[in-house]
Amino acid sequence: MAKTWYPVVDYAICVECGTCVSKCPHGVYDVSKSPSPVVINPLECVDHCHGCGNRCPVGAITYVGEDTGWTPPKGNPSKTDSGCSCGGECGSNDNPKVSSDEDGGKSGCSCGSGCC
Repeated sequence: MAKTWYPVVDYAICVECGTCVSKCPHGVYDVSKSPSPVVINPLECVDHCHGCGNRCPVGAITYVGEDTGWTPPKGNPSKTDSGCSCGGECGSNDNPKVSSDEDGGKSGCSCGSGCC
């Protein structure tokens, strides 16, 4: 888990859809505040996982520590709501956390599906 990597929500843009809260498998967000995304466990965020940022329909999520060149796919709902198509767990040894997807962005797993 990361000490210098976690999501930051721009509440001026956020539409409080709850997608980031409901889809984060790492427990970064306070589910009791859903649909409002409140980061309560930043240390649980996986280094270079862009899962919630890739799913945000309005591009309201960025990351402290972002150094990959990733930018929010503003207004582009994620193609990966069904999870990881390669069958691996995000960040496991058989499924590297960061790889380039067909759109040139970063995804959460080696298959490019952005499963984080």
